[in-house]
Amino acid sequence: MKDSKVALLVILLISITIPGLIGVFMFSPYKISADYVWLKDIPAFNAFINSLTAIFLLMGKRYARQGEILWHKFFMSFALTLGIIFVLAYSLYHSTSVSAVFGDTNLNGILEHGEEVRIGNLRYFYLTVLLSHIAMSFVVVPFVLFAFYYAIAGEIEKHKKTVKYTWPIWMFVSVTGVLVYFLASPYYPQ
Repeated sequence: MKDSKVALLVILLISITIPGLIGVFMFSPYKISADYVWLKDIPAFNAFINSLTAIFLLMGKRYARQGEILWHKFFMSFALTLGIIFVLAYSLYHSTSVSAVFGDTNLNGILEHGEEVRIGNLRYFYLTVLLSHIAMSFVVVPFVLFAFYYAIAGEIEKHKKTVKYTWPIWMFVSVTGVLVYFLASPYYPQ
């Protein structure tokens, strides 16, 4: 009983801290001065991480359905590891770089009227995908942590009930993360 209360507290703290820190990094007008060329490659790296995560989620689900629990654990553990790497890389990028402005073809950080007209309704599609991706990425963190906790604690029925909702949300976040990158990539600051 005490272990479950500690786990609940840790999961809640992590679930609040991650979005909070990312929000601070993204919206702070102050960025850490780091003039490394490789920092500009982090969005592409994160799209790659999201792609791998989606593949590992598919493999993990496949092996769970086949009853191959060791392989299931292997792929799901790698998916979680990739999620941690993603959060660290994403935080590093947004603590050192300004966010891309979708449709900002001259890369001045401002969507001017002419640019907005040129991009048209594609901007609404992008914003819909982006906002749903962000919302679901905040929602999925505690679900993933609870799913892993239940699996480690041997509470398999709770694990199965949790992943019933966790897996599709996590897959959605992974796939839309890649889509967001490909839509926004022309507008990343140079």
